[in-house]
Amino acid sequence: MNARAARRASKKQVTASRHSHAHPPSREELQRQVEQQQREIENLREQVVERDQQIADAQERVADAEKQIADAEKQIADAQKQIADLERQLATRKKNSTNSSKPPSSDGLAGTQRNRCSPRKKSGRKPGGQPGHLGQERQWVAKPDRTEEVLPLQCKHCGTALPQTPEERQTTGDASCRQIVDLPEAILPVVTEYQYPKLVCPGCQKGTRAELRSEHAHQIGERLTAVVGYLISARKMTRRDVQATMQDLFGVDISVGSVQKAWEETADAVEAPYAEVQEALATEPVLNSDETGSRTNGEKRWVWALCSSWFVFYHIACSRGVEVLVELLGAAFAGILCSDRCPTYLSYHRGLAQFCWAHLQRTLKGIGEFASTADAVHFARDMLSAVERMFGLWYRFRGEAGCGERLLTRTELIQESVPIQKKICGLAEKYVDSEDRDVRNLARAFYVHWDKLFTFIEQEGVEPTNNVSERAMRLFVLIRKITYGNRSAKGEISLARLLTVTQTCKLQQRPLLGYLLTAVHCHRRRQPAPSLRPRQSQQP
Repeated sequence: MNARAARRASKKQVTASRHSHAHPPSREELQRQVEQQQREIENLREQVVERDQQIADAQERVADAEKQIADAEKQIADAQKQIADLERQLATRKKNSTNSSKPPSSDGLAGTQRNRCSPRKKSGRKPGGQPGHLGQERQWVAKPDRTEEVLPLQCKHCGTALPQTPEERQTTGDASCRQIVDLPEAILPVVTEYQYPKLVCPGCQKGTRAELRSEHAHQIGERLTAVVGYLISARKMTRRDVQATMQDLFGVDISVGSVQKAWEETADAVEAPYAEVQEALATEPVLNSDETGSRTNGEKRWVWALCSSWFVFYHIACSRGVEVLVELLGAAFAGILCSDRCPTYLSYHRGLAQFCWAHLQRTLKGIGEFASTADAVHFARDMLSAVERMFGLWYRFRGEAGCGERLLTRTELIQESVPIQKKICGLAEKYVDSEDRDVRNLARAFYVHWDKLFTFIEQEGVEPTNNVSERAMRLFVLIRKITYGNRSAKGEISLARLLTVTQTCKLQQRPLLGYLLTAVHCHRRRQPAPSLRPRQSQQP
């Protein structure tokens, strides 16, 4: 009931009162009517206030409901994000070096049981030496250090005792020989004391002592110093392991600090050959490059490995960026740079390049294994088939073909690879706009960087994979696991130099310990160390 209706009712009551009473109402009656109307108005006001409160309560309940809906939607979104994260984590756990760009060192113990990704088909041959293989045996020593005769005591035919003295015995035919290589009972260190006596001058009667020679200024000899550098760099031993080895095998009592100094001296001895290799980087026709993380005294570092046909060069830098390549190779590299698809190389090098097909192949395998769309299944299957055909041609060119397969020349390799290249190009164009993100990204990489995929087909000295630099990096990764990184800038430099010498000598099949010994010998006499460049006969 609103106010207008109340007024109409009051007016009707007044009219009825007028008709019922001939005489006008008294003052008391009017007062009662007014009071009654006031009460009705007050009741109406209370009803309006109550309705307003009900409306406010309803609005508050609506707001609470909307807040609950928003909270529920947020919880749903959070749950969906958690599910997506868990799915990615699950996929990551299943990824290893065979189906992604993850290094083999990240596979853990389970990785020892896996089948490694290889483009080569199984030959079906049994493991070990094949028929016709000459094998390798220890070289026969022409002049042994000791000779001992082993005589039979009796005839194996009739049992008669045989004479044992040279005067009585009689031999027939040539002696059957066996040579056994062993170590002496004790390998003892050699301690040399250099005495500097003071000679009296016959003229002035004053004494004169010879100046201390530079090679006599050390308490650890040249050979021992070189062996320390060899054990740490080539055999990946810790300083304490070297200390224990010297004590156990040779009876040499040497402190860990002395081991460290010997290692650093060995690194100083190869400073010039290391600089020589660094200067040669910019002029090499083909370089393979890779990088991995490290730490120096807890700070992030990057170890770079650059490989050519005759050297393996290591460099430790604070960055993974283009400025490192500019420092090492100059503003522009004229040769062919082989690497993975790290953006650093794309930003730096504008010339001929070769992307690693091993990385691409593992990525394709991962897409196929974790496929959730039809595009992923078909793209991975068809691409892997084409890649396997391409590697088959490469092995025939390299002389690694299977039985019955004819080897290819460079011209034949180029000609027979054309349909494979067209197939790969067609697949990249087909899936470049795929709804599957992984398929789309890899297809676009093929399409955009087409000129960096098949350089190895036509260019001499280029491999389809970057395995050479990844193998070079493996030595550092093992040392990193053992030592947990470097502790100083001096340690960084020493490690880079000795790893460069170690891997370069291995590549050239040069005796590493002999090279280090010569380098230390020259260093102590302030003479130039031997070059790391291969001799003309060793040139690849």
